[in-house]
Amino acid sequence: MTNRRDFLLGAGAAVLSAGLVSRVQAAGIPEAKIQDKPGTEGPLAPPDGRPYQPVVTLNGWTLPYRMKNGVKEFHLVAEPVVREFAPGMTAHLWGYNGQSPGPTIECVEGDRIRIFVTNKLPEHTTIHWHGILLPSGMDGVGGVSQPQIKPGQTFVYEFTMKKSGTFMYHPHADEMVQMAMGMMGFIVVHPKNPDFMRVDRDFVFLLSAYDIDPGSYTPRVSEMTDFNLWTFNSRVFPGIDPMVARTGDKVRVRVGNLTMTNHPIHLHGHDFEVTGTDGGWVPKSARWPEVTTDVAVGQMRAFEFTAVAGDWAIHCHKSHHTMNAMGHNLPTMIGVPQQELAQKIRKLTPDYMAMGSKGMADMGEMEMPLPDNTLPMMTGQGPFGPVEMGGMFTLLKVRDKQARGDYTDPGWYEHPPRTVAWLYEGEEPEAIKAAPAPTSGHDLKVRKPTGHEGH
Repeated sequence: MTNRRDFLLGAGAAVLSAGLVSRVQAAGIPEAKIQDKPGTEGPLAPPDGRPYQPVVTLNGWTLPYRMKNGVKEFHLVAEPVVREFAPGMTAHLWGYNGQSPGPTIECVEGDRIRIFVTNKLPEHTTIHWHGILLPSGMDGVGGVSQPQIKPGQTFVYEFTMKKSGTFMYHPHADEMVQMAMGMMGFIVVHPKNPDFMRVDRDFVFLLSAYDIDPGSYTPRVSEMTDFNLWTFNSRVFPGIDPMVARTGDKVRVRVGNLTMTNHPIHLHGHDFEVTGTDGGWVPKSARWPEVTTDVAVGQMRAFEFTAVAGDWAIHCHKSHHTMNAMGHNLPTMIGVPQQELAQKIRKLTPDYMAMGSKGMADMGEMEMPLPDNTLPMMTGQGPFGPVEMGGMFTLLKVRDKQARGDYTDPGWYEHPPRTVAWLYEGEEPEAIKAAPAPTSGHDLKVRKPTGHEGH
């Protein structure tokens, strides 16, 4: 079985070639920060340049820059990475600077930026700056706007950010494979005026999907539709950190979708307005209240709301996207007695458990034997019992006394008295049958069409 060491050493040729860069050349390249821990880093305040309110990347981080002659310089390294999806499962992916997704790039409208991209993959790559207005030669489409970045090479992209908004980066070389392996990241361009569209807390995450067979580590890159792991920033519940806010905070959530399907992102306990799209900010006159926003393939959406105290779910509303490693070819066993069958099977497989006769909720409570490096389909424990979720699901945790700028998990919400649903233990009323519907005395005759005449 491939382990972490063997997987990372598989890119040895690219690492060796990168080592051929001369010391003089290397001196002109900014340091590439590497981060392989899956937790959420706090906002990275800008050390110089124009001021802005930094974002918080869910289970991610922001790439530092250096200022050189008025230009902000960043360094991305495309390389094999090992990503923990949740405790108990890791995946062998490709990404940037030690993680997938790569680090978030933050800058300001009007900034001149220079991005060094070093390729430590075993094949060539490029980077496309999704949604950014820039010169054609900087667009990152291999073979069209630039040569491919070969293993061991470093290319430089340089352009001026013409507008603020929410954008992404990803390869435009062997795109099906490289994006299926996790190569993507976020770009946030802040307004030149720091008071324009200002919020108290600003969260970002990418939607990505993988097909990783139970017990294995590497995605099946040829899969187009039948994915089994749906992620926020390459993490699945219960491995996704909560978004934390203070009661009354104005909160923005930015979501980018680089999966193969759309995702209706639903937030409990609030209504919000979509304030930003791929093309920029939405004027106030064009917004309306929502509780769910559909993020289509290749799109970005930013929505804003005022935080209300409580623990609130935020998730994709496609129910199979809030499951882990779910098989799609299982028969429905609801109402099917399995006791006798289970006894016979246990003679061959002692650990066999019959499931599904009463639904699948038992999976949220049982600790079933699983293959190595595999997560339960439904999991998580809350203050009242099993959460029975996975995949694209996390919580917004809002507290009255959460300090400004504090993003640490406050624990479970303490509900005020008489604000939690309770068990009714009184007498049940007798069922009252509805009167039968009156009949007209006429027989209804239906003729099944036999052809397509008149269509």
